[in-house]
Amino acid sequence: MNWFYCLKHVVILICLYLFTVGTNVGDISIWDVGTKERLAHKTFKVWDLNVCTVPMQAALVKDPAVSVNRCVWSPDGTLLGAAFNKHMVHIYSCAGGNDLRQHFEMDAHIGGVNDIAFAHPNKQLCIITCGDDKMIKVWDAATGRLQYTFEGHEASVYSVCPHQKENIQFIFSTAVDGKIKAWLYDHMGSRVDYDAPGKWCTTMAYSADGTRLFSCGTSKEGESYLVEWNETEGAIKRTYLGFRKRSPGVIQFDTTRNHFLAAGDEFQIKFWDMDNVNLLTSIDADGGLPASPKLRFNKDGTLLAVTTNDNGIKVLANPEGLRLLRALENRVTESRTFDVMRASAEPSTKPLAMNAMVAASAAGGPPTSIVSDRVSSAVTMVGLGNIDSNLPVDVKPKIEDVPDRGWKLTEIIEPTQCRTIRLPDSLPSSKVSRLIYSNAGVALLALASNAVHKLWKWQRNDRNPSGKATAAFAPQLWQPASGILMTNDVTDTNPEEATPCIALSKNDSYVMSASGGKVSLFNMMTFKVMTTFMSPPPAATFLAFHPQDNNIIAIGLEDSSIHIYNVRVDEVKSKLKGHTKRISGLAFSNSLNVLVSSGADTQVCVWSVDGWEKRKSKFLQGQAGRTLPPSGDTKVQFHNDQVRLLVVHESQLAIYDVAKFERIKQWFPRDPVSAPISHAIYSCDSQLVYASFCDGSIGVFEGETLRLQCKLASSVYLNPVPNSSVYPLVIAAHPSEPNQFALGLTDGSVQVIEPAESEGRWGASPPPESVTNAAIASAASNAAVTEQAPR
Repeated sequence: MNWFYCLKHVVILICLYLFTVGTNVGDISIWDVGTKERLAHKTFKVWDLNVCTVPMQAALVKDPAVSVNRCVWSPDGTLLGAAFNKHMVHIYSCAGGNDLRQHFEMDAHIGGVNDIAFAHPNKQLCIITCGDDKMIKVWDAATGRLQYTFEGHEASVYSVCPHQKENIQFIFSTAVDGKIKAWLYDHMGSRVDYDAPGKWCTTMAYSADGTRLFSCGTSKEGESYLVEWNETEGAIKRTYLGFRKRSPGVIQFDTTRNHFLAAGDEFQIKFWDMDNVNLLTSIDADGGLPASPKLRFNKDGTLLAVTTNDNGIKVLANPEGLRLLRALENRVTESRTFDVMRASAEPSTKPLAMNAMVAASAAGGPPTSIVSDRVSSAVTMVGLGNIDSNLPVDVKPKIEDVPDRGWKLTEIIEPTQCRTIRLPDSLPSSKVSRLIYSNAGVALLALASNAVHKLWKWQRNDRNPSGKATAAFAPQLWQPASGILMTNDVTDTNPEEATPCIALSKNDSYVMSASGGKVSLFNMMTFKVMTTFMSPPPAATFLAFHPQDNNIIAIGLEDSSIHIYNVRVDEVKSKLKGHTKRISGLAFSNSLNVLVSSGADTQVCVWSVDGWEKRKSKFLQGQAGRTLPPSGDTKVQFHNDQVRLLVVHESQLAIYDVAKFERIKQWFPRDPVSAPISHAIYSCDSQLVYASFCDGSIGVFEGETLRLQCKLASSVYLNPVPNSSVYPLVIAAHPSEPNQFALGLTDGSVQVIEPAESEGRWGASPPPESVTNAAIASAASNAAVTEQAPR
């Protein structure tokens, strides 16, 4: 919402003798009131490009300017949170005034993040945010993990106010339509529904002792209201007088010492006694204040920071605050004179000035003296340009394999030889067609052949402090409180006969999916459909996000074409034609700037992202003396180096150098009657390839050479009685644990499999290829590496 850009030019937060400033160019600074030094300064940038969702990238491309809407300290002063006007929340850890470190960031809301607060529900420190997407969200302050989402407002949520009375913990929220709601930490919806005076932007705050509730807001017509509430009755108890009739901005207020209220209005700071509706006093702070200055008390109520109309900050102090400032100044050595400070100031910082004046007020009441501290704001707009959202995730380092002349293929046939778990499932069974881990590695999402999605989440606890997926114990089959299922559109289609497809957003908040009908975009928290597009025919058969702009999606279709679709403008930008049968795989390479497609015609094509022209194409080649099936789904996946490409067909595995478009390695089953490959995928570090076979066996291959180093029999996970009709249709690799994978089976179950804890990995690498394949290389054409297929 553009009006935030104008109204929140500078956001301030004062804590003891430090204060934090957030500006309309996204800068965060920490200043020492006593020494007038800037201790820390951070400009806005995205820390982890993987958190950038499609809507956020679109917002940054449309307008790269980012401003701070709100900044807040945690109760103990160790964390600093900043909410921005575009999607983002940054949390810093602060061990000292100048030790400001990145803790985590969140793509928290679609649109602006309008407010942020800390709270302790269930004795756990959490972060509460609200935004233009009409939602309130609660996040774990240690990990950034989303814990609660509250929906019910019909307009952008402007502010949040968490509180606790006795053992009841709750959150007040206000929206720009003037609605005030209250939420408990459950999924039961809002408990109250009030109308704020003015019915527009309103903030709420409790007195320091938590016994009295106040709100201050402004109507669209400029009428401002400061009131005290009777919480029990949901009625206004007291309305304070003294505001001008037409305010050009939203009034900000604060409370202090269980006694006073302050608000910025009419180029002044106005003060009220909480027990008297009439204005107590007002001061202009030696002039230079904007029409509606922003202000904030420190915790003790001895200092008050206020914005000036030239992007400065003035700090006001009462007698106790002056004594604090003098004590702080005495800590500065005589060599640190003001002239030295000014001479050594950063070029981007204007000279600091200090002067004082006396204003009339009672001792111990509103501030009586002014310490003027000018803060310059950066003028450079921060833009992200093209965002690379396809960078490889952090993974554990690969353990180097030591060749052993006595090497033997590792074969696992008993469940006790590894760790496996069948995920709990109370929903109707239908074969698992697609399976993916969340990018954070804490959940698994399956798409069944009946068009229903199933989501499992692992809980963070003492046994699993990371909260990541594990075979050590079972996750929860998760559903929202509404009980709705996340089900794809199947209009006029039989989902069992369709080719399903799925793609997950980088921040795990949204999933795009299709099962023969329209492509649906789901909210992963509520399971609600956000939008649908691309009505068949032809039906979508594969989905892939553009690595630099998640507004752009490559959609492979049943009719063999590929559509380059812009979600934001709901328009097909290009149509690519080169295959003769349905599209079964798509993969982008950011480094090569190409899109690779594969089809049921066993053809692989390379397309230039610039202009979407076809550069090269090849048909897969069968093993010498054998005919390749004329059709069959072909999958493609790029190695982490974004150059090598894994190509998977029921008859073979192959690795291509896409820059040269040459085959590097190829693997065929030695036995002509071996079971077909059902699916294969790189491990997260690309050091392994996991392949599943239609006889239920699993092969673990070296990622570089495609040499088999471990086989798992179906008896490992189908214990006690293997079933020949049950096998994996899809295999998924954990995004940060190279040795963990998951299977989606034809019986509708999902299995997670890891090596035995004593082993830590899947067997040992074979001896160097120069030894084992010397004889083969001299006789075999195509330099094919042949190993026994797992059975």
